[in-house]
Amino acid sequence: MSALQGLRILVVENDEMSASLLDMQLVQLGAVVVGMAGGVTEAVQLVKDHAPQVVLLDYRLANNETSDPVAELLTARGIPFVVATGMAAHQLPEAFRAGVVLVKPYLGKELETALLKALLGNPVAS
Repeated sequence: MSALQGLRILVVENDEMSASLLDMQLVQLGAVVVGMAGGVTEAVQLVKDHAPQVVLLDYRLANNETSDPVAELLTARGIPFVVATGMAAHQLPEAFRAGVVLVKPYLGKELETALLKALLGNPVAS
């Protein structure tokens, strides 16, 4: 049984194939995906509607949008998050300092570890 069993997770990822793969990985780990968002407006609404326990947040979204506003909302609400990006932690804007950085590409075990660290309040600098 995974430590993520029953955990309510929101996925913010604009690439449909990546989002589907994440959904499958998270379900295999026993998590409950409460929503999938491809952009900031949708993500903000899902955070408000579903109160996820943790959020997996892609940094760059569609239409040259970044997930900064979502990270700011999560920080303000005390919701832990993991930011998935090809950037190093020190390259990310201030809004992401409260999150755990998961550098792309990553393996399933790295995803699980990052989510657990976020839940435990241990941001990771890469």
